[in-house]
Amino acid sequence: MQVNNKSIINILAIESSCDDTSAAVVSNGVILSNIIANQIVHQNYGGVVPELASREHQAKIVPVVAEALRQANISKKDLNAIAFTRGPGLLGSLLVGVTFAKSLALSLDIPMIEVNHMHAHVLAHYIEEPRPQSDFLCLTVSGGHTQIVHVHSPLQLEIIGTTIDDAAGEAFDKAGKMLGLNYPAGPVIDKLAKLGEPKFTFTHPRVDGLNFSFSGLKTSILYFLQKQMKTDPNFIKDNMNDLCRSIQDTIVAILINRLREACQQTGINSIAIAGGVSANSALRLAIEELASELDGQHFIPAFQYCTDNAGMIAIASTFLYDEQQFADQDIKPDPRLAF
Repeated sequence: MQVNNKSIINILAIESSCDDTSAAVVSNGVILSNIIANQIVHQNYGGVVPELASREHQAKIVPVVAEALRQANISKKDLNAIAFTRGPGLLGSLLVGVTFAKSLALSLDIPMIEVNHMHAHVLAHYIEEPRPQSDFLCLTVSGGHTQIVHVHSPLQLEIIGTTIDDAAGEAFDKAGKMLGLNYPAGPVIDKLAKLGEPKFTFTHPRVDGLNFSFSGLKTSILYFLQKQMKTDPNFIKDNMNDLCRSIQDTIVAILINRLREACQQTGINSIAIAGGVSANSALRLAIEELASELDGQHFIPAFQYCTDNAGMIAIASTFLYDEQQFADQDIKPDPRLAF
């Protein structure tokens, strides 16, 4: 294995943790390309089907990587390392990306860099200006995770709050399913909520510490809809926009209230959001308002770096490359990789 110490360091990054196949190229900390291939097949099932996801990754990974290299105007021989998502995620999906990375790195005789998917979501804030310069709190919200992370430095991340059951992204999707919306429901709810008013009230679960819980909220929504539908079968159809607004406002309020508590407890007023749900317009506005309330800074990633993407894997790998933290060829994907 050759470890290149030249001034220009080019890294190819691969992300395949769930249902998006993505590849990116980073050169000395600058993202040159970030290609994402979505999988629409899962819309027919109301959620991600692991077996179908892994098959889609197998079909798409070669052309996605080729396009990432083409857009970056980088050839394989110019690469200094291959980065990949080791976990957490779906085992079959991760296996495709890890195996591809191992094979390519071995053929090129260059090092590999394993990246924690959740670390990468947080480190997406280092891709573009303005970049955080000191300690900050990052609210990481996705389909499978809801966390408050204290970022001491790019390689020193500490979870100070997490969900004890469902994640916020799951709450959006499952509420959307109750409303009869297509998967993924989060973007649809966001769109319809802009046309509605917060007319309905749902529970705000309370748990210890800085943790979250969304299972009670889902139950609250379900019972409310069942009760209303008994007397008015058209209730959901006639109140769709207002229901979406009320559900979205409730989820965002739960997230922001917890983040506010974290700021008060830590004394940190520099805040950020990350993960797929950070693309939600109401959450992005709420983060700006909270930062103003705290007289602090806020950081919001560009939309292309919110959902699962290789750009965030690439930027995370640059910090690991600088520390020469490389993976061995016997490494395996870890769907439950600890933070």
